[in-house]
Amino acid sequence: MDPVIVETVQEALDRFQNKEVYIHLETTNGAYASHKDEAFFSSGAYIRNAKVVYERAKITGNGPFRTGLKIPFGWVYAEGITHFEIDSKERLLLAGHDFQGKLAVALEISETPFE
Repeated sequence: MDPVIVETVQEALDRFQNKEVYIHLETTNGAYASHKDEAFFSSGAYIRNAKVVYERAKITGNGPFRTGLKIPFGWVYAEGITHFEIDSKERLLLAGHDFQGKLAVALEISETPFE
């Protein structure tokens, strides 16, 4: 994966606009805060192969970045994006890594379901 290039990611997001796509969205503890207190509970979110059509998408910020997909009844957001890849299957893979290099958030978009 490469560090985010905003223009390249925005172009990739725009290519999927108004198409039926599958998304994978995953967060871990590192997505919003780094907790050093062991008494704090673990948290995360995971959704895979959710079929959506988004009418608008935007990547914003100065890094780490926020990516939003406007769907008919709201938004899908991934915050903390640091890296991206467009793979051989033309899927857009976005990831956010914490200060230790661990995955904190992932947002992936594809015209075909993820395995």
